[in-house]
Order: sequence, then structure tokens, then C-alpha cells
Amino acid sequence: MKNSVRLRLSVLMLLEYFIWGAWYVTMGTYLMSSLEVNATQVGAAYANLSIAAIISPFFVGLVADRFFSAQKVLGTLHLMGAATLYYISTVEHFQKFWWLILLYTLLYMPTMSLVNSISFSQMEDPDKEFPRIRVLGTLGWIAAGLLIGFMDLETSYMTFRIAAYCSLLLGILSFFLPSTPPTGKSASISAILGLDALVLFKKRSFVVFFVSSILVCIPLAFYYNFANPFLNDIGMENAAAKMTLGQVSELLFMLLMPLAFRRLGIKKMMLIGIFAWVVRYLLFAYGDIGPGIWMLYFGIILHGVCYDFFFVSGQIYIDKKSKPSFRNSAQGLITFATYGVGMFIGSFVSGAVTDNFLVDINGILSYQWESIWLVPAIIALLVGLLFMFFFREKLVGTLKVDNKMPHILPNTDNRGQKDLVGGLTDSADLKTER
Repeated sequence: MKNSVRLRLSVLMLLEYFIWGAWYVTMGTYLMSSLEVNATQVGAAYANLSIAAIISPFFVGLVADRFFSAQKVLGTLHLMGAATLYYISTVEHFQKFWWLILLYTLLYMPTMSLVNSISFSQMEDPDKEFPRIRVLGTLGWIAAGLLIGFMDLETSYMTFRIAAYCSLLLGILSFFLPSTPPTGKSASISAILGLDALVLFKKRSFVVFFVSSILVCIPLAFYYNFANPFLNDIGMENAAAKMTLGQVSELLFMLLMPLAFRRLGIKKMMLIGIFAWVVRYLLFAYGDIGPGIWMLYFGIILHGVCYDFFFVSGQIYIDKKSKPSFRNSAQGLITFATYGVGMFIGSFVSGAVTDNFLVDINGILSYQWESIWLVPAIIALLVGLLFMFFFREKLVGTLKVDNKMPHILPNTDNRGQKDLVGGLTDSADLKTER
């Protein structure tokens, strides 16, 4: 790959995830403080991302891949997204805000797939080249959190305007990216939904894995939707900046995954990931900004274990369980189930639970965060026990993992996910045991 192309792709990845990180983490805090909405409405706003995650594969697979050059579609979507984000920063009523966020997420989610498509099309050796580009996405997310936190903008409409300006910039730059012409082929609806992989449900352990993957997204939604409002409510300064420690830990724990696989195996890895959610929410429940502030920091840092050990391990499990003929469909199915269905359910559950523990103390409304965080802790514990006792299948053997593999964020691009997982597992020599 030429240095000029590598530079353009690096800037592309940096801005793509900077835009998302600029508004997503602090949206709940903004809504509850500036628009004065309740927690249920916050959950409803975050659920829009799941709706978009369900719909975007259809747009990419049935329309974008078939008729238009990827870089032109990417540029158009980001320019439209910039206008939408700026308009969002001006609204004062939640109902209009909700519809605009739905519109924006429908514009944004397909860009994640397109960014991967453009990147992979320029690479001769994706397993080695893609991680070096993709890591810029994680750095972009971290940079957004640091900027918003240190500028004290977590309750400000400026988070959306910063994202809008960056989206405008990326929209313009997209037209100068390497040409990625349409394939002329349209993916089938069954392939997009992963229906070709339904044969995997014949095995009980896969059913347990599938159900567990959906259920564990409920605790995940609690973190995405209410961790920042919680930290701000109890008085933590620069909460958005400090939450970027979670992304840093994802990078570090990704590097530990090769050793962990050799020592622990797939089942223990995923169990550690699930039970890490229990520990994290117990730390949030009983931590404070006084002597117990270490518990809050530890809970944030556990994000790397929570995400990498379950979700990335799950992608590897899917890759090894699937035959080449339906491997893409299997990855699409689990993405649809988790970031679509699972996160959609989790968004509403987290909002309803948080609202349930809003109490009036001497005329002042206050969230009982200890009780709130115990709910996802219990849910994660039950999911962990379900997985522990009923998941009997395991992958054994040697597993070589690319230590340069970066943080993986929610992605609905089946091809991109296959390559990401492939970078972890193509050199593996694994056997499946019942």
C-alpha cells in the first residue's frame, strides 16, 4: 500500500470514530440535564442506534454495494449526517430530538461498513495492514472523549456541533479517497439476516451461546446509556475523558488474548467476560468519589475484559463453528442479534430500570444508583450461570492471535467482521469437541 493511501485511510478511520465518540457517550447526560428528559426517554434515544444497526446491512447489501462507488456513498452520507447533527444541536424538545437521532443513526451506521470496504479494497494483506489502520479508529474515539471531557462539554449541545463539523470534513475528504466501484451484485435478504447459518441451531451449545449473547447486551446497554450520566451525577470531573480508560484497556486486553486462549480456552474466556460485568456493576454500585473512587476507575478499566473476552471471543467461536459456505452469514446473524435485537431490548430495559429508581427525597429527585447498578449485575450473573452450566462445547488446540489486532467497535459489515475475525484465527489449528 502506498504511503499516501495509508495516510488517507488512517485519517478516514480516525474521523469516522471521532464523530461517533463525540456525541454517543455523553448523549444521556445531555438529554437528562439540558432537555430534562427521564431515563426511559434516554433509553429510547439510544435504541435508535440498534434500529439503524438492523436496517443498515440492507442498505449496504442491497443498494450501496450494487449501484454506487463506496467513497461517493460515504461522502454523501457524512455530508447529510453533518447537517442532521447540526440541526440536532438546535432542538429543545425530545420528540423532535428522537426523530433526528433516528435519522442520523440511519445515515451513520452504513458508513462503518463502507469505511471497511474502502480500506480492504486497497490492501494486499488485510490481516497485517488492516489492524494498523483500524487502531486509528480507537484513537479517534479516545480523542473525542478527552476533548469533550477536558472542555467540560458533556451537558452541552456543542458535542453534536463538534461531531457535525468533523462529519462535514470527512464528507468532503471522502470524495478524495481511493475509488471503490460497485460490485454490481446485491446480497440476498437471507444472507444479510444470516439465515444461511440457521443450521448451527441444531446444536444446543450454539443456542446457549446465541441466547447468552443477546442477554448480555442488556448489561452492556446499561453501561453505554447511563455510565456517563451516573459519573457526572455523583460528581466525577471530566467523566467523559476518564471513561476513555475503557478503550485503552480494550487495546491492552486484546494483546493478552493469545496468551489467554492458550491458557484458558474459549469457554473460560467467555465466562470471564460475562462475570466481569458482574464485578464492574458491583464496583459502580458501591463506589464513590471519595475513598471508593478506585472502584469507579477499576469498573471503567474492566471494559476491556467485559468486551474483548466475550464479544471478540464470540466472533472467534462463530468463525470456527461455521463452514466457509455460511461463515459470513453466521457473523451477520450474531451481529444482528447482539447490536440489533440485544441492544434494542437493553436500551429500553436500562431506561425503565433507571426510571424505577428515581425517588423524591425532601422535594429533590434523585437516582438511587446503587440499586440501579445491582440490576445489570444480577442479569449478568444469571447469564453467566446459564452459560456455565449449559454451554458444553469447547474449542481446544493451539490458537495464534495477531497481537496487533485493535479494538473492535460495533460493526454491521459482515465482510469487515469476517476479515477482522480472520486476522485472529486464520492461522489457528482448532478442533471442536462435544
